[in-house]
Amino acid sequence: MSMTPEKATIGRNVPLRRLVTGLWQMADQERDGKPFDLDAAAAALVGYARDGFDSFDMADHYGSAEIVAGMAHKALRDAGEAPPTILTKWCPEPGAMDLAMVRAGVEIALRRLDLPSVDVMQFHWWRYEDPEYLTALHNLMRLREEGLIREIGLTNFDAAHLHLALSEGIEIASNQVCFSLLDRRAASAMSEVARANGVAILAFGTLCGGFLSDKWLGRDEPAEIPDWSRMKYKRFIDANGGWTRFQALLATLGEVAGKHDVSISNVATAWTLSHPAITATIIGARLGERQHRQDNKRALDLALDADDRAAIAAVLNEMDKIPGDCGDEYRKPPFLTASGDLSHHLDALPPVFPIVESAVRPGRVRADSGSIWEEKAGFARAIRSGDRVLVSGTTATGPNGNAIGQGDAAAQATYILDKISASLDALGGTLEDVVRTRIYLRNEADWEVVSAIHARYFGAVRPANTLIAGVTLIGGYDVEIEAEADVANCAGQAGD
Repeated sequence: MSMTPEKATIGRNVPLRRLVTGLWQMADQERDGKPFDLDAAAAALVGYARDGFDSFDMADHYGSAEIVAGMAHKALRDAGEAPPTILTKWCPEPGAMDLAMVRAGVEIALRRLDLPSVDVMQFHWWRYEDPEYLTALHNLMRLREEGLIREIGLTNFDAAHLHLALSEGIEIASNQVCFSLLDRRAASAMSEVARANGVAILAFGTLCGGFLSDKWLGRDEPAEIPDWSRMKYKRFIDANGGWTRFQALLATLGEVAGKHDVSISNVATAWTLSHPAITATIIGARLGERQHRQDNKRALDLALDADDRAAIAAVLNEMDKIPGDCGDEYRKPPFLTASGDLSHHLDALPPVFPIVESAVRPGRVRADSGSIWEEKAGFARAIRSGDRVLVSGTTATGPNGNAIGQGDAAAQATYILDKISASLDALGGTLEDVVRTRIYLRNEADWEVVSAIHARYFGAVRPANTLIAGVTLIGGYDVEIEAEADVANCAGQAGD
C-alpha cells in the first residue's frame, strides 16, 4: 500500500483517491419511490470523476447506486478517459455461503454495474456467531483468482474479527468503518491490526452527515431531521454527550478553520486523514442536488499544527466516547444506525445451532454444532437443564472439522467465544447470562492476549473465571474454553 496526499493504492495495486465519493445517500434520494433521474445522476458522477473524485463507493442496498456508477464508468470509457475505481459491498443475510451462493452475490453486482469485474468487493456480516462468513471470504478468494474481483474488502468488521480473517489466510485489502471526530473507535485496536497487516482503513461518517460543517455552528438542536444520513449521525452526537458539547466542538473547529482560512469540514477531513492508519475518507454525495467538491479538495492541502491538535484534543476529552469497537453499532446496543434500534432485525435471525430434545430427560434440551465428535464421544455442545446452560469445552473447530486460526491463540479465542455465544443463543441465553468461564491454554505466554479477548466479550458481565496454562490440548489447539450460564431472568427461553 502506497499513499500521497491525494492518491493511494490498496491491495495489489488498486488505485484509490484519498477522498472517495460515497453513494450511500442515493438510497435516501430514492426512498419511498421518489422519482430519480438515473441519466442525470450518472452525468453528475462523470463530473465528479473529471474533477478528480474518481473513486466511487456503493453497496447492493444503496438504491440504484451500482447502476448509476456503471453508467458513469461506461461514459468515461467511451470518451477514452480513465475509468473510475469501483468499490461496492455485498451484505447478505447469514446462512450457507457455498461457492454458488457467493458467486451469485458477486454476479448480481457485476450485472448492475455492467462490468466484467469489480475493483474491490467489500463484505459485511451481521453476526459473528455464524461462522459461514469465513466460508464466504474463502470463496471470495476463489472468485478473485477467477478475476471477478480484484481485491477483497471488509465493511464494519471489528479488530478481533479482522485479525481472525487474516489468520485464516484471507488477503484483505481494506476495512471500511465509521471514523470521525465523534467516533474514534478505529484509532486503537483496529489501527494496530490494520497497520501490522497492510490493511487500508477507509473511513466513512467523517463529516457526520454534514453536521461537522459551518452550517451547524451556532444553530439550535434540530427538532426534526428529514434524511437518513443525519438521522444516523444525530445519534452519534447524542452518544457523545449531546448538542451543547457538540457545539463546543464546532466552535473549536471553527477557530482552527478561521486560522487556516478553510471550512470546518476541511478541518474534520484533514484531522481524519492525518491519522496514520487511515488511507481514505468517504464523503457522501447527493447527486443532482448539491456538491462541495472544490471545498473538499482543500482538506488535502491542510496541515494541522501542534496547537490545532491540542485545541481539538482538549474539547474531545470533554466529550463521551462511542463504546466498543468498529461495527458494534450494527450488532449490539447502542444501535447508532439510520434506522435506530436493530434488535428486531437481529432477533429475527434463526439460531445458528439446532435445538434437540433429550430422549432420556423430558424438558432437557441441547444444542449441537454439527461436530462429528459430539456424536462419537457422546456429548452436547451445550445443554440446558432448567435455568442452567452448560457449554462444553470448546475449541476453534470449523463446521467441516477444520482447525481455525492455527497457531494464533487470539484468533482461536475469538472464534471459540462466538461459538459459545451461538450455543447460548440456541438455548435461550446470551453472553450476559454467563456466570463462569474456564480457559485452558497450551502456552502460558498466550494468557494475556486471550484474557484481552475474554474481556472484549465479558468485560461488562464479569463472570467467575479460571485460567489454566500448560495444558496438552487434543488436536494441537492453543485454547479451549467452557462456560456456564444462568438464564433464570432471560425472556424467551428455549424449552419454556
